Amino acid sequence: MSTIDALTQAGMSQAQAHHKAELFRQLTEVHARMNGQPPKSYFIPGRIEVLGKHVDYAGGRSLTCATEQGFCMVVSPRDDWRVRIVEPTQNLEVSFPIDPELEPWTGDWTNYPMNVCRRVARNFPRSLPAKLRGCDIAFTSDLPQAAGLSSSSALIVGVFTAIAEINNLKQHPAYTAQIQSDLDLAGYLGAVENGLSYGSLEGDRGVGTLGGSQDHTAILCAKANSLGCFKYRPVELESRIALPEDYVFAIGVSGVHAAKTGNAKDQYNRASELASEAAALWRNKTNRDDVHLAAVADSAPGAADQLLALLRDTASGHRLRAEQFIDETYHIVPRACDALAKGDLTAFGDLTDRSQQGAENKLGNQVPQTMFLAKHARELGAVAASAFGAGFGGSVWAMIHEDRAEQFSNNWSNAYQQAFPNQAHDASFVTTRAGPPAMRVG
Repeated sequence: MSTIDALTQAGMSQAQAHHKAELFRQLTEVHARMNGQPPKSYFIPGRIEVLGKHVDYAGGRSLTCATEQGFCMVVSPRDDWRVRIVEPTQNLEVSFPIDPELEPWTGDWTNYPMNVCRRVARNFPRSLPAKLRGCDIAFTSDLPQAAGLSSSSALIVGVFTAIAEINNLKQHPAYTAQIQSDLDLAGYLGAVENGLSYGSLEGDRGVGTLGGSQDHTAILCAKANSLGCFKYRPVELESRIALPEDYVFAIGVSGVHAAKTGNAKDQYNRASELASEAAALWRNKTNRDDVHLAAVADSAPGAADQLLALLRDTASGHRLRAEQFIDETYHIVPRACDALAKGDLTAFGDLTDRSQQGAENKLGNQVPQTMFLAKHARELGAVAASAFGAGFGGSVWAMIHEDRAEQFSNNWSNAYQQAFPNQAHDASFVTTRAGPPAMRVG
């Protein structure tokens, strides 16, 4: 089966499938100079967090889909235990061993694949003298970087997928004991990124962010032309909702980088810490052992109200954080699913506006650029629009009929450039359908 056939049969549009086929052709030429063995090819998408802002690490629920933009990877095994990764368009290259004592380079894109290899070596050791087999990877991406579309998690998924297949990790006893499905794998890869343990698979340093597994779940478990409603810790698929026919997502990339490094990482982690601290205050007060905010809210009828009453006398940040989490998880996302299932786009748009307001006023992870993009998208006629991802920069999605998408994006872009000329150089505007999940294409 050709690359184009594989992608279109999975639900990708013809135009995007032809574009990816050209990227894979170019990568195959690059890879031939790295490794003479016949390669395998993978597509790893980005993701859109439609609703469910900063809820996954606290056990909440979110509504997500994959993008048609993503990583194209061409992979072949090596005869040693090293991983060599090349990105030809930016002239990037790195090589390192799959080693439990590997020291990743923080503050650099290599932090993500190096953490994958360190964790794999620790969680899935081979009996000496055998070692985990390395690979040569050539990749490129048409996914905007540091834009909130989860390029970092996509890279983690892609590198793990390559190493797992080359080393047949699915047959490793430690793997089969803990990972039986893509939902389980998403939970595990979230733990690789945040450094936590996953069942008996012991945790490690992670990449430095205290996130959850939403991104990995969307990337691995998406279905084309639909949204997935997932709950987390553990990962569960609650429902799939078909997108309105002929509607697409326009993405406005603000040009304010949402990179999870430096001050942005600290701000992102603070939102996670506030959720954890609010749950800890509840445990101290009630002598219960509810591990996160969703466990608190689910513990008994009225528990969510009790939590908010308890937090009334604490620092306002904890109460606002809990209010945003509860509204997003228990009101906005379920009602939005119902509205889409009924075809009520007006109600869906109103609920999305409510989510955006919660992000601005309670979660506090928005910047003027993303607030403008969300508000102006609605003024231009989008049925719904919202910022998404880590926040403190990044992107905004807008749902629009495909017949209007090109003109809408042009108008949106022009208005943004006038309002924020300093960010215009780094801003971009793309359109995507809800795409297929990570997949092997050759």
